[in-house]
Amino acid sequence: MQRRASLLLIALAVFCTALAPLLRWYAYPRLAKIPPNQYQETVLEAKDATLLDYTGGMQPRKVDKVTIVQTLKGNVEASREIEASAGRDVVVWDTLSHISGPDGKTVSQIPERYVFDAHTQEPVHAAGEAVDGDPVTREGIEFKWPFFAEPRDYLYFDAQTRTSAPVHYLGPRTFRGMDVYYYEQHVPWTKVPLPKKMPIEGIDPATFEQSTGTSLWYRAKAMFWVDPVTGAPVNAEQVVEQEMRGGIAAGAPEGRLTVFAGHVKMREDYSRYTVDLVRSNRAKVLALHTYAPAGLAAAGLALLVAALWLEARGRRAAGAAGAADGAGAGAGISA
Repeated sequence: MQRRASLLLIALAVFCTALAPLLRWYAYPRLAKIPPNQYQETVLEAKDATLLDYTGGMQPRKVDKVTIVQTLKGNVEASREIEASAGRDVVVWDTLSHISGPDGKTVSQIPERYVFDAHTQEPVHAAGEAVDGDPVTREGIEFKWPFFAEPRDYLYFDAQTRTSAPVHYLGPRTFRGMDVYYYEQHVPWTKVPLPKKMPIEGIDPATFEQSTGTSLWYRAKAMFWVDPVTGAPVNAEQVVEQEMRGGIAAGAPEGRLTVFAGHVKMREDYSRYTVDLVRSNRAKVLALHTYAPAGLAAAGLALLVAALWLEARGRRAAGAAGAADGAGAGAGISA
């Protein structure tokens, strides 16, 4: 009976030991993916900001608050179409950043389509990849870091400039009780396209610079607190400046007219929700990547030890029984 039990334990030990690396290196890359149908809304605010008053003499004014609503929607149909030719799991995010002033009126809005690998988060270049209707070819990451982000610099895509630049790793931090990696990206003054959606009707962004001699410039400091397990930012902030130069800004000091200047932060309730969501997904990723494989390996080892112990115990019992039989036989002959 002990022999059968030890063989069963050895079989289970082999199964667990074989399943552990299979789960880690085969199942994990195929199961740890961004869902194609993800939907998310985030509200950010810039308090005590400067905003150009387009209807009040084209002068910058101090305002209580500028609100940015970012919506992200997974386009399942588009991802399936791209997957057919890409040969890998692809996610397509259609995003919209809607900026409104203190009165709730639209300042601008910028749509994006971001196509990327569901597991690695590497961009996948396909038809439709765009920012504000302009085709782009992204390099590096945007919105999200890879699973198990590394403490190093990454190339990060900036939607305003349509270019990629390093986002620098500046060390570990703690945010709302979570251990995170902190990254910063500095975008120097760069001439950028005007948003196609403007607060004044009749402005054609395509011909605005040529007809008025006015160009739009932008610089920013972007800050990210990233959970290294999921690669998801638990917090993101930007210090942004936009200004018009030349043309209608010629009469302003130094020929520059501030369009927007402010420190953009995630609204408190959305910040708490984001942290809770990332914590939940972090546990799932760790279970698949670390806890389950390590648990299976440990279980395999424990089962093997138990099997060897049972086998040794059985042999000792058999040896003791044999010795007893031998002693009994010897006593009979002597008699």
